[in-house]
Amino acid sequence: MADRAAWRRSATRYIVRPLETAVLHVLHALLNALPVDAASAVGGAVARSVGPRLGLTRRARKSLGRAFPELDAAAVDRLVREMWDNLGRVAAELPHLSRLKVFDSDPVPGPSRVDVIGREHFDNAVARGRPILFFTAHIGNWEVAPLVSRRCGLPLHVVYRSANNKWADRLFLAGRRDIVGGMIPKGAEGARLALKALQEGHSLGMLVDQKMNDGIPVPFFGREAMTAPALAHLAARYDCTVLPAWVERLEGARFRVRIEPPLPVPATGNRHADTLAMMTAVNARIEDWVRQKPGQWLWLHKRWPD
Repeated sequence: MADRAAWRRSATRYIVRPLETAVLHVLHALLNALPVDAASAVGGAVARSVGPRLGLTRRARKSLGRAFPELDAAAVDRLVREMWDNLGRVAAELPHLSRLKVFDSDPVPGPSRVDVIGREHFDNAVARGRPILFFTAHIGNWEVAPLVSRRCGLPLHVVYRSANNKWADRLFLAGRRDIVGGMIPKGAEGARLALKALQEGHSLGMLVDQKMNDGIPVPFFGREAMTAPALAHLAARYDCTVLPAWVERLEGARFRVRIEPPLPVPATGNRHADTLAMMTAVNARIEDWVRQKPGQWLWLHKRWPD
């Protein structure tokens, strides 16, 4: 058994991972060569054709049924196809991110592809002079949110989950290099880097809609969901402005980014109660976004305990 496990590890390291990397580099090059609209359309078509057939989709259907018990099977299937279409487009648009035009003043050719709503909340947060914690969710093309912040003059240090394939991870990082101020991997080293960034006055971008097994239970769609408390802890410790922002896909590779008013950071002196109140407000915002565009959220996460 030990020999078999060792063989599998070696095969994954020296055969599977390199093959994955080669395929990803070829796909990246092909998508990069296409116009962004064509790349987005191809990614969406492939994903909505293949994705619903995968076993992983059972989790999405189950979660949709729990969040929206009033939906019938046909409505759930429609949202599953929309979810896969959106995910395929997100992946296909990655090579084009740095070339998307946000404002007319951007040094990028072509028409603007991003509608920004709530720019005044961003400007007010910057004027306050404290680090900003932007939080968003895996909805629309969430990669567009840090692009907008950079084009507004504030490159974000983005917290992300490293890919299991280190070579593929380098490719994903390269696709984001021109839209962020820095990439911070999740984990102990990432936590140290995030603290250092805030201490130096930088702002962070965080995706906070995934399950964290050792997090805290916070309501989400009427059920307790294990939620990472880091955002609340950082906001309280560094007097950050907590700014919600989410991305809605309009049509094809066109988007609307909604920057919302900052959330108040509770400061009663009861750390546990303050953290719970902060993360309850955060989950409530995300739930509202998902209810508006359920077909654009990534239902593949195992968000609730079974």
